[in-house]
Amino acid sequence: MISVDSKKKELIGDYKNAGHEWRPAGQPVKVKTHDFPGQAEKAIPYGIYDMAANTGWVSIGTDHDTAAFAVASIRRWWQARGRYDYPRARRLMITADGGGSNGYRTRGWKTQLADLAAETGLDITVCHLPPGTSKWNKIEHRLFSRITMNWRGRPLTSHEVMLQTIAATTSRTGLTVHAELDSGEYPTGIRVSDNEIAALPINRHRFHGDWNYTLHPQHPADTATTGSTPDEAMADRLTYLTPRTLQHPELTGMTRLQLSQLIDSLTPAMEVQREQVLRTRRGHERLVAPGPGAKAKLTYADRVLATVLHLRKIATMDLLGQLFDTTAMTISRAAKDVRPLLDAHGIHIPASTARFRTPADIARFLDLDRIKIKPTG
Repeated sequence: MISVDSKKKELIGDYKNAGHEWRPAGQPVKVKTHDFPGQAEKAIPYGIYDMAANTGWVSIGTDHDTAAFAVASIRRWWQARGRYDYPRARRLMITADGGGSNGYRTRGWKTQLADLAAETGLDITVCHLPPGTSKWNKIEHRLFSRITMNWRGRPLTSHEVMLQTIAATTSRTGLTVHAELDSGEYPTGIRVSDNEIAALPINRHRFHGDWNYTLHPQHPADTATTGSTPDEAMADRLTYLTPRTLQHPELTGMTRLQLSQLIDSLTPAMEVQREQVLRTRRGHERLVAPGPGAKAKLTYADRVLATVLHLRKIATMDLLGQLFDTTAMTISRAAKDVRPLLDAHGIHIPASTARFRTPADIARFLDLDRIKIKPTG
């Protein structure tokens, strides 16, 4: 298990560094208090702390603090230390903050980790600390705090000085640290498409799947044998996500019988509600019997189901619209109409801890591949 994070960017040169250090009387080190754009070099320390071995690894970047740089640092650690310290390892667990280059919203972080999983053959599990709790990340007070104390009051005049100072960091518990300079280029602004995210070999955990997930190895041979593109894979997932599939108790938080009874109890009220809306639009009573005219985009059962899934907070309106083959606006209107009826019946829908971003996430969560019926002949 490793704890990772990016430390505060540091100025390279004769610049003030916070803290105090003993010096001969009357011989203070003269430093600059301010820098100007383009005047000073900056160093980006990215740390990996091995909790079991009590060892640290710090990569000093010179370009940008991106997801590619973060995963490159982890890759360096694994190739130089991890695979030798743990030769039988099949899994790697990473604890990280919720934001920054290794944040749970950063798409590049997941795609880069997927590449690392494919290269190493490891199942990589990531657990992000919730917002506001980053200081509980072990690396903060077991590695970074020691580094800060070690170079307090000393100007970091060069990358070499910075590397030597970090490598000399230790603690009473036997902490050892290795530092390397990474002069590679890590450009910003790289976009990751929805299809790329949908194609990731990722398994989101049942408890807060946006914060906790596992990336599995996926070798080029695996994708070559599937014979399908990411778009085709997405379409295949949607084929199996039928309304009945979306009624799964793991998604709705109730049994299918309970959901059916809920739909039956709300249907009469929804019929009255719809008739009132139509009467308001017409400005008079109905002149012909119900039946002719445009059909509703969602059936009453679909409206209740979509509202339940929305209140469970398992998906965005856009994703629900995709699942019900309609628009996010239609889902929003349905939820707006059904929620008062739920309140009137005293029905409370609790939120789920699972979060999904794509249909593929839901399919994997329900393990639809296992229940597919293969065609015969």
